[in-house]
Amino acid sequence: MNEAYYIALLCGALFGGQPETVHEFTYPGGAASIRTDCENGNRVIEFGLDKRSSLDSLQQAMFAAEITGKEPVVVLIDTDGTMGRFEWRIARAANVAGVPIRIIPAELTDSLGAGG
Repeated sequence: MNEAYYIALLCGALFGGQPETVHEFTYPGGAASIRTDCENGNRVIEFGLDKRSSLDSLQQAMFAAEITGKEPVVVLIDTDGTMGRFEWRIARAANVAGVPIRIIPAELTDSLGAGG
């Protein structure tokens, strides 16, 4: 399963949020936009798999929090049942930054009717 699958499945179920919300912002060179993985009334939640591609999750969550004025949260989906090097790096950085992080075993989605 890919990250979008877990966002669609878990955003509303676990966080009461809306996936893929777009926010525009300006910067000294112009204007741009970001898309949050999941957002509710209080938080912006950045999802990632336990892969190298998720190393930017913390930055994305913190930037989205800055744009929206909401609390940043990082959610990692553990696909292999181990605390690997990428989960470790992201979790340590999140702890240093004071950003809540949740690591959710992928197999827990089976109980939400996702199947496999």
